[in-house]
Amino acid sequence: MVKDLSVNLCGVDLINPVIPASGTFGFGIELADFLDLNTIGGISIKGTTREARFGNPTPRIAECSQGMINSVGLQNPGIDVVVNERVPELRKIYDNAVIANISGFSLDEYAHCVAKADACEGIDIVEVNISCPNVHNGGMAFGTDAKAAAEVTKATREVCRKPLFIKLSPNVTNIVEIARACEDAGADGLTLVNTFLGMRIDIKRRKPIVAAGMGGFSGKAIFPIAVRMVYQVSKACKVPVMGCGGVATAEDVIEMMMAGATAVQVGAENLRNPMACPEIVAALPELMDRLGINSLKEIIGII
Repeated sequence: MVKDLSVNLCGVDLINPVIPASGTFGFGIELADFLDLNTIGGISIKGTTREARFGNPTPRIAECSQGMINSVGLQNPGIDVVVNERVPELRKIYDNAVIANISGFSLDEYAHCVAKADACEGIDIVEVNISCPNVHNGGMAFGTDAKAAAEVTKATREVCRKPLFIKLSPNVTNIVEIARACEDAGADGLTLVNTFLGMRIDIKRRKPIVAAGMGGFSGKAIFPIAVRMVYQVSKACKVPVMGCGGVATAEDVIEMMMAGATAVQVGAENLRNPMACPEIVAALPELMDRLGINSLKEIIGII
């Protein structure tokens, strides 16, 4: 029997639920010579800010057991280059869902960038990363406070007609509170989780390995925590969830969907294996057959 891998995110049809997470797949264009992009359900493109950013000083990466720490610092060419050049270039070779990932350091910057993404014909979904520090509030990340998260959601909702997903930080004590605040403020969906704050130290040099000191911890080690958070939020909120955090196999995708995710993003595994997403997609039908699943839609939130 032919297996149905398709899902729907707020009216956007995906041929399958597998999406490379922002920051782990460039703008998609970089991988086009090595794999068939059109086997992947969607692409969350590199995180974008109002102005071009060079990013943080090097070294930016630290290896960990079952994961990695990164402190790239949102290196990107700026929103105008993304919507006028990168997305049109991607659209020449890619037919499925394109997700713009927007970052900002103030409400004004978020709204400015989301409005530009909303007006870009080649973008289907806008994903707002609220793990950025709020420069007008002492540097605390927008996503660690329910009120601040709601303010970002409200400001971006006012300028966005396309499906609006808010990408949540896991560095909180009550992620359900943050998720509900975003839902109440107008989010169409939620993406979780972003990276955890981590650190590695070079004991010979007696200094942090990453130049910035700390960075985002991702990889297989965070998968059980991510599944737990996806489960909690999907039970507490009515909007769809894109689950991510340590996903590396087709089994992980099924598990994340059973926990409540409608689509699943693959992050750090792309950096270890650039073929991860098409390999996961290719493995899903056989796995579904073994598990007695005919359509992925039937297992979303089944737990």
